[in-house]
Amino acid sequence: MAEKSRTINLFRKIGYAEGVSFLLLVAIAMPLKYVFGIPEAVRYLGWAHGILFVVYCYMVVQAAQELRWPFGKIFLAFLAALLPFGPFLFDRLYLRK
Repeated sequence: MAEKSRTINLFRKIGYAEGVSFLLLVAIAMPLKYVFGIPEAVRYLGWAHGILFVVYCYMVVQAAQELRWPFGKIFLAFLAALLPFGPFLFDRLYLRK
């Protein structure tokens, strides 16, 4: 049981970081690039978000295997990574207990 809670806790932290990085990328870095002509924000924040996205997807697979999630829950976890606020919503609906 302790292993399951560790996996969920790590998954929640990665999901939070991925969600925040996505929102920062869309709300701050993209306007800096396209409105003010400052591409560095997208370059660095995009790079960090990309890494967090890959780690999040890995954690979906890890959690799904360890916790034996049904296909629908796995699909929603992957879908959450593609939507603004998705990881936060997935956390609230499926991971908090």
